[in-house]
Amino acid sequence: MPVSLVILAAGQGTRMNSDLPKVLHKVAGAPMLHHAMQAGASLAPERVVVVAGHGAEAVSKAARAWDEACTVVVQAEQLGTGHAVAQARTALEGAAGDCVVLYGDTPFIRPETLEAMLEARARHAVVVLGFEARDPGRYGRLIAQGEALERIVEFKDATEAERAITLCNSGVICAGTETLFSLVAALGNDNAAGEYYLTDIVELARKRGLSAGVVTCPEAETMGVNTRAQLAEAEAAFQARARAEALDIGVTLTAPETVFFALDTHIGRDAIIGPHVVFGPGVTIESGAEIKAYCHLEGCHVSRGADVGPFARLRPGAELAEFVHVGNFVEIKNAILDEGVKVGHLSYIGDANVGEATNIGAGTVTCNYDGVMKHRTRIGKRAFIGSDTMLVAPVSVGDEAMTGSGSTITEDVPAGAVALGRAKQVNKPGLAVKLFERLRAIKAAKGKA
Repeated sequence: MPVSLVILAAGQGTRMNSDLPKVLHKVAGAPMLHHAMQAGASLAPERVVVVAGHGAEAVSKAARAWDEACTVVVQAEQLGTGHAVAQARTALEGAAGDCVVLYGDTPFIRPETLEAMLEARARHAVVVLGFEARDPGRYGRLIAQGEALERIVEFKDATEAERAITLCNSGVICAGTETLFSLVAALGNDNAAGEYYLTDIVELARKRGLSAGVVTCPEAETMGVNTRAQLAEAEAAFQARARAEALDIGVTLTAPETVFFALDTHIGRDAIIGPHVVFGPGVTIESGAEIKAYCHLEGCHVSRGADVGPFARLRPGAELAEFVHVGNFVEIKNAILDEGVKVGHLSYIGDANVGEATNIGAGTVTCNYDGVMKHRTRIGKRAFIGSDTMLVAPVSVGDEAMTGSGSTITEDVPAGAVALGRAKQVNKPGLAVKLFERLRAIKAAKGKA
């Protein structure tokens, strides 16, 4: 059956004390909105509608960065969750099947939970996601008999007996698309806040003779983020789960508590990750690769058998083929290193192609930026780049060519050639002694002054 998503992302998040829309605060290197969209994407939705409000332009840009086909609608006035869902009605006109309502500030709902809600839809017109709370606090309570949901009671309206109930409302709802918007259209705002509450559709459904059901999930999935402290808690929760999953699939983490993953980090089994490694967005590490201590990686791909670090940085566009070695204090950016390339230490390789089995000496720099534009360096197969070589792009070095240490290379080097691009050394006998004597005299004179 077709599925549509409505993701509520209109809140300002005043308790975050930030100008940034709440759903754009990041967990694991990605806006919380992306976490919700990723969870929903597991259902292969035909339509996705994001309801923006505060900072709508920025929210829209972020939503389309994840799913360029999504529709963004704006809730101009913040009149409650029911009112927010109503803004999606036109965008979902004629949509068949079910609609799932998610929240952009609730990043940890699992795909398995959403699948369970869709399965329950076969038995109920409206399905609500609930959880057993350790401390129910001011959550709305779910009054249920088994799977059948009778009503949702807000804390302020609950009796003492109802407040003792620990089954709480997450806010996530699934219903037939047509049914959902029919119920939302009937919502009233006769309450202290003057808002239209999405949770009221359960009572409306029951009055129409429609059944409502509840599906439960672990409380951790329903974690909402409203403050900086909760954002830190969400980050810790994500990292703990990501580390456990990596270990489960066969990744070696030498010191798991010091490794930080991004939302989209992919690591193959038998990879080895050393202590204090940070993965930014867009990283894939293939099976059998090793990332040593104190490395930072983002937007890169590391192939089987390659090793990186310690103290290395891979930036976006870094592509390491099999058995590449990138050593300490090396930075790679927008560069392709073919099989067996070695860049041992203290080098910057940016905007470059490096052929297989080439060795890059210490202190090598591809000088890729002229102050306005970037230029590319191309190095062939089995070349040897001497230490402290400056390659002034655009420039190419041919297969099996060599550059002398300390050279500045400004012209192409043919295959098999040796290039020397440094000033001629001149020795001045005895001059060092005279210079030292003069400088010491000057220093001594200053000391007496």
